[in-house]
Amino acid sequence: MKTGYSQRALKISEQIQRELAQMLALDVRDPRVKGVTITQVEVTPDLSHAKVLYVHPRGFDGEKEADAGFFSVNGFLRHGIAERLSIFKAPSLRFAYDRTFEEGMRLSALIDAARSDDRRVIKEAGDIEPPQG
Repeated sequence: MKTGYSQRALKISEQIQRELAQMLALDVRDPRVKGVTITQVEVTPDLSHAKVLYVHPRGFDGEKEADAGFFSVNGFLRHGIAERLSIFKAPSLRFAYDRTFEEGMRLSALIDAARSDDRRVIKEAGDIEPPQG
């Protein structure tokens, strides 16, 4: 969550995350969003919009399917948030795939490959005799 957010916005975002996770697990029947994990919710300071970050069990491959599912159940989820949080107007929900985990894995693989390549180059350099002069 970004700094400068009000305590109320932070609290609401945490509550929305919990409630969405529970609704997805227990109430939503759309198979396109089954197994999706809500990783973070960012609510605007005026509480009118919420960006919901999620990951899919199939990773990037499930993103388009989940987006279509979230589009389908968006009204149901928003209504559920309004009821569960006892707020007059729930924030509009915008769902976005959270690429943090996959990007971290990709960067980690790149670092591992670079280290392996460095070790290979150092080993090869050690096998060559220094020039005599």
